[in-house]
Amino acid sequence: MPVSLIKRIGARLAPTGRHAGARKAGMPLFSLNDPRWGHNPKSNEGRRPNNNNKNDSDGPPDLDQLWRDFNQRLNKLFGGKRGGDGGPFRPDARGVGLTATVVGAIALLIWLASGAFIVQEGQVGIVTTFGRLSHVTGAGFNWRWPAPFQSHETVNTAQVQTTEIGYRANVRNKQPSEALMLTGDENIVDVQFSVQYKIKDPVAWVFNNRDQVETIRDSAETVVRELVGQNKMDTVLYTGRDKLAMEAREAIQRLADRYRMGAEIVGVTMQSVQPPDQVAAAFEDAGKAQEERVRARSEAQAFADEVIPQAKGKAARLLQDAEAYRASVVSVATGNAARFDKIVAEYAKAPAVTRDRMYIETMQQILSSTSKVMIDAKTGNNTIYLPLDRLLAQSTANEAARGANSGPVMAPQQNPAQPQAQQPAAAPAQAQPQPQTEVSAGESNRTHDLRSRDTGRERESR
Repeated sequence: MPVSLIKRIGARLAPTGRHAGARKAGMPLFSLNDPRWGHNPKSNEGRRPNNNNKNDSDGPPDLDQLWRDFNQRLNKLFGGKRGGDGGPFRPDARGVGLTATVVGAIALLIWLASGAFIVQEGQVGIVTTFGRLSHVTGAGFNWRWPAPFQSHETVNTAQVQTTEIGYRANVRNKQPSEALMLTGDENIVDVQFSVQYKIKDPVAWVFNNRDQVETIRDSAETVVRELVGQNKMDTVLYTGRDKLAMEAREAIQRLADRYRMGAEIVGVTMQSVQPPDQVAAAFEDAGKAQEERVRARSEAQAFADEVIPQAKGKAARLLQDAEAYRASVVSVATGNAARFDKIVAEYAKAPAVTRDRMYIETMQQILSSTSKVMIDAKTGNNTIYLPLDRLLAQSTANEAARGANSGPVMAPQQNPAQPQAQQPAAAPAQAQPQPQTEVSAGESNRTHDLRSRDTGRERESR
C-alpha cells in the first residue's frame, strides 16, 4: 500500500526544473521499475564513474544517491526546500491533502487494530466502556473499540490460585507479623498456612473490590486468628489441626460471600503450626513428655482390657457357685424341715415306736461304716479263741465278692506249725469251729431280723 501511494503521488505532482522533461516524455517521476529512479537520463548525476569508457547505461545505480534523492523530494513536499531554479518550493495543495489523508488513514487503521485482543482458553474477557461494564467475552479472538472509548481485562476462571499467609513462597521465609497468633490459653504459636481459591464470578471479582488478592489474604488471616484464639495451644498444635483447617475454609468462604468477591475457596492447607523459635526447645521436651504420657496410658489401658474381663468372669463364676450352693442348702434345709415335720407328726401318734425307730436308724448309720464282730453269749463257753483279724478280713472279702457277684470267700487255712505251738490248749481248740459257725449264723439271723423290723416300721410310717 505505501508503494502504490508513492507512485500515485509521483504521478500527480507537477514537476519543475529538470524533472519537467521526464514528465513531458511521459515517464513517471517515482517509477520503481526504473533503475535510475529520479535521475535525468541526459545528465551524469547519480552515475558512477566509468574508467573503462563504457556505456553509462550498463552500470547499476548508486544506492546512496538514490536514497539522498528520495529524502530530498520528501523534504520538498513537507519542508519547503528550494527547487531546481533557486526559488522557494511551494508544494501543491492537492498533494499535501492527499499525503495527509494517507497518513491519517494509516493512523486510523493502526488505532482500530489496537482494539483487537485474544482471550486464552479458561479465561474470560471483560470489556468496559468509559469504565462501565459493556459485555463479557469468551475464549478466542475478540475486538473492542480502542482507547479511550473501551478497554478490556482478562480474568482466569479455571486456574486454582494460591495465597500464602505467614510466609512467602517458602516456609523458611517467615512473615512474623502474619504468623504469630495468640491462643485461648494465652500462648503464642507460629501458624503458616495457604488458601486455594478460584474465581467463579469474574464481574464481581473485577468490580466489587480492589486489591482482591490482598483482600483474600486479610480475610484468611482474620478468620484463622479468631479460630486460634478460641482454642488452646495443645489443640492447635496436635489434635485440632485438621479441624482448624476445615473450619477456616468455611469461615473464609462466608466472609468472601459477604464481601461479594466472586471467589470460591477450594481449601486451606496448614503448612506449619509450631511454637515460636525462642521456646522451641522447651516445647520439644513438653511434647516428648506428652508422648510418654500417651504411651503409658495406652499400656495401662491394654493391661486393664486384659485383666478386667478375667476378673469379671471369675466374679460371675463365684456368684453362680454361691447361688448354686445357696439353692442346694436351702433345698436340703427345706427337705429336712419337711421330714422333721412328718417325724413329729408320727412321733405324736406313737412315741415309743418312733423313738426305737430313730435309735435303730442311728445305730444302722453308725455301724454300717465300721467293722464289727457279733458273738452269741448264750453258748456258755467263756473261753473262746476268736481270730478277729481273720474274721474281719473274711467279712471284707465277702462284701467285695458280693459287690462283684461272686461266691463267698473261704478263710485262709492255719499254719501247720501253729497247733504244735499250742499243744496245752488242745481241748479248747477242738471246740473252735463250732463257735465260729454259731457266731456267723447268729449274726446273719440278727441282721435279718433288724432289717425286717426296719422295713415294717417304714411301711407303717408311710
